[in-house]
Amino acid sequence: MESRPALQEAHLHQLTMLVTADGECVLPDSENFFAALGGLDPDYDAIGYAIRNLGFIKFQVLDRLVAEIELHPRNVDLRALLAVERLLRQSIAKLFRIRYLDTEWHSEISASSEHTVARLRELCAPVFEPVLTERFRVEPRDPDVLFNTAVGRAQAMGQIAMKWRVAYGVFDPLVMGIAARNDLLPHFAIAGFQRDDGRPIFRFLGGAHRWAGDTYRMEGLGQPIEEMPDREYGAWVSQFYKSVGASGQPRLDLVTAQMEYHGEAGKPRRTAHYERLLLPWRTTSGETLVTSCVRIEPSERGANLLDPGSESSASRKIAKSS
Repeated sequence: MESRPALQEAHLHQLTMLVTADGECVLPDSENFFAALGGLDPDYDAIGYAIRNLGFIKFQVLDRLVAEIELHPRNVDLRALLAVERLLRQSIAKLFRIRYLDTEWHSEISASSEHTVARLRELCAPVFEPVLTERFRVEPRDPDVLFNTAVGRAQAMGQIAMKWRVAYGVFDPLVMGIAARNDLLPHFAIAGFQRDDGRPIFRFLGGAHRWAGDTYRMEGLGQPIEEMPDREYGAWVSQFYKSVGASGQPRLDLVTAQMEYHGEAGKPRRTAHYERLLLPWRTTSGETLVTSCVRIEPSERGANLLDPGSESSASRKIAKSS
């Protein structure tokens, strides 16, 4: 692996760098570059081969003014994408060009590193189709209604969605303040991703998250979402956090889930029926966070996440149809 001073010097002198699939920066034609090819020694364009087939990303600065990123989005690993995002945030370039391969090569240019990061996330986002089961139903909704309509912006979720937009997705303590002022904090949740682990991990759970028991609101922090007591639900909901974190795009859903409440093993499952907004954020350290805002459907209050008491009519309807 090239030393950090060598990579910094390469960056300073505007030389091309390659980011490998596992997020390491190497110099073209170096021993480390060819080692990263896995012993392959193509007798033609090795850099082009690595980009098209192995998920490498080329990062190049031209005359200190233009940063160019070249990639094949379908093959890019999240670790490589995060490494390029760090390079973009450190860059002093004024313009940013993305060259990417679809069925043919395309080129886009932007004057904003933040927009470039968001566009790379969008290009590299895996197609996510949520699995629907007898226990879990989801109806996707257009999150643009929260940004582009007066009614949407006036709603509690609209307030935090607008914060996400004006802050360009950069998380700061004001996010929690907005959630508190808009009565979103009880059902608020924050998940983060470890550097070398793509599983979302709970960082915060509001007081109304009663489905896994009172102690889980503390014991569950730092644990992967998929390992919550209701493992089936955890594995299902974890996929949404992963897709939002990878795409960098908000997601709004109407969810109906039959939940196994803590201490009720073997008893009939209860129904959670709620609208959920997932927002992806970045921190100053480069970490990705995903926040979850939940609005309980009014017709289901009292038999929902707020109160796991009597079984709701929605639960009985699902039971009849399953």
